[in-house]
Amino acid sequence: MSSPAARRADKVARPGFRCTECGWTAAKWAGRCGECQAWGTVVEDTGPGGGAPRTVAAAPTRAPARPINEIPVESAQARPTGVDELDRVLGGGLVPGAVVLLAGEPGVGKSTLLLDVAARAARGGRRVLYVTGEESVAQVRLRAGRIRALDPNLLLADENDLATVLGHIEQVQPDLFVLDSLQTVASAAIEGAAGGVAQVREVTAAVIQAAKSRDMPVVLVGHVTKDGSVAGPRTLEHLVDVVCQFEGDRHSRLRMLRATKNRYGPTDEVGCFDLSELGIVGLADPSGLFISQALHPVPGTCLTVTLEGRRPLATEIQALVAPSQVPNPRRTTSGVDSSRLAMVLAVLQRRLGARLADQDVYVSTVGGARVVEPAADLALALAAVGSRENVSLPRGLVAVGEVGLAGEIRHVSGVGQRLAEAARLGFTHAIVPHGSMAELTAPDGMLVVGATDLAHAVQAATIAGDRPASRA
Repeated sequence: MSSPAARRADKVARPGFRCTECGWTAAKWAGRCGECQAWGTVVEDTGPGGGAPRTVAAAPTRAPARPINEIPVESAQARPTGVDELDRVLGGGLVPGAVVLLAGEPGVGKSTLLLDVAARAARGGRRVLYVTGEESVAQVRLRAGRIRALDPNLLLADENDLATVLGHIEQVQPDLFVLDSLQTVASAAIEGAAGGVAQVREVTAAVIQAAKSRDMPVVLVGHVTKDGSVAGPRTLEHLVDVVCQFEGDRHSRLRMLRATKNRYGPTDEVGCFDLSELGIVGLADPSGLFISQALHPVPGTCLTVTLEGRRPLATEIQALVAPSQVPNPRRTTSGVDSSRLAMVLAVLQRRLGARLADQDVYVSTVGGARVVEPAADLALALAAVGSRENVSLPRGLVAVGEVGLAGEIRHVSGVGQRLAEAARLGFTHAIVPHGSMAELTAPDGMLVVGATDLAHAVQAATIAGDRPASRA
């Protein structure tokens, strides 16, 4: 029978398990990390050999360190892709040696957009290599013919082996490399199927090394998980230079591109695209897609202006309030946060006395727009009140403001920018938070009313149609 000291020594020497993503440790192996909840990242941790600290000997430098003001910046200048909406998100275009990860749901238009970008670069005299791991070259050729993306400088290959992909790069020496997609390529030197944590990390590291050594911009297509995040290890997003999310509803032609990480530009810009059978086209002015074309005012509708990054978008919110036939009234939303709707309805009932507890409430946006910012609360409240009372808001009215639990209208950012967009589209009346009036210059031809609470906002909305438009 072993002594307690021997058992303790054996317990210390026994290897544990560690998560390769966050460093979480455990005595037993688990398929899912208990800290970051990632799957397949827990591996055996044998620790440093012999318990001695690992050291690395100094190596000769490739080039001496220089003063920062003597380093040239020409090699880091962005080159336009020819797609204005994409350049807006990237910060001017593709930087030589940059690695861009474009993620999105299946069928959202990632491959179509990148094929268009590749063809534009090829027409500009650059040599482009497009490697696909999901389709054959014939299938990509058919899509390219449909969207008119054919050029001799655009080279296609279908490969799933990392070594072969790197061989194509050595042979072609492209000025732009597109890999569609990252999760379909695997390395024979790494165990596991394509798309696994180890495989994704190895493929990404190899492609990044090729991009940096050749000053070659690279665009990688990535899959997403059920919750919309980028599939693969979290270190993937740290390795690449730019991470872009391509979003869109399957039942709508509108697509939106936003950068969640950008080492070369802002992360608050949004690009808008129109996806059709003939390809994908950038929308410089997408506001008209989110406004209905009704000839007469309809009860339960109200216009607001949201900020997608730094871009103002006019959006129409529609609400339908009807008597409920069930004990628990329905609260159904499309394009609007359900929790924000529940809060606004509770404030309306408590502060204004609007009877909504026995009413079904349906709220939707026009054109498949997604409204998530609190600045749309006031428009949501006015639409619900208008539908409940069967009263139409006047045409040309826009409402911007956050609704607090006490019924007050809170200040929101970018009110001047929002009203400028509304005036450009022909709106003549606006209701904004009273706290924004001090620093606000109303656009020409627009009457702006500062509301302190919901009761004031409802009163201003009902009498707005009787007031002539004038400069506030």
